[in-house]
Amino acid sequence: MKNNLMALLSGIIFGIGLSLSQMINPNKVQDFLDITGHFDPSLIFVMIGALSVALVSFKWIRKLSMPLFGGDFQLAKKTIIDKSLIIGGIIFGVGWGMSGYCPGPVVAGLGLFSLESVVMVISICVGFFAYNALFERHK
Repeated sequence: MKNNLMALLSGIIFGIGLSLSQMINPNKVQDFLDITGHFDPSLIFVMIGALSVALVSFKWIRKLSMPLFGGDFQLAKKTIIDKSLIIGGIIFGVGWGMSGYCPGPVVAGLGLFSLESVVMVISICVGFFAYNALFERHK
């Protein structure tokens, strides 16, 4: 129960941050990505803030023997940059640039009852299922 409450609180804080920074506004994100046109550099401060908090947090967290709220640390097992990572990153970037939505902000947009967010979340899920159906290697 405590873990669920912490997850809920973290999600609420994350959503408020996304809303305040206007990361849930696809036009704001597209203007940030448009370095040759209507470039809006204000989201750089969002990134600097997020990276600063992450840097301090990860330095502290890595000293812990286990997470504060149960379970084990979930660290990536894959440490190499391979073709599938690069191709996936490119596809993700194209989708983000075309739509102005990244998965975190689009989920926050669901809380605003945005039809665009619903369509985007459904599209993301379709992409997950399509990948699994077409490329997942069964072990």
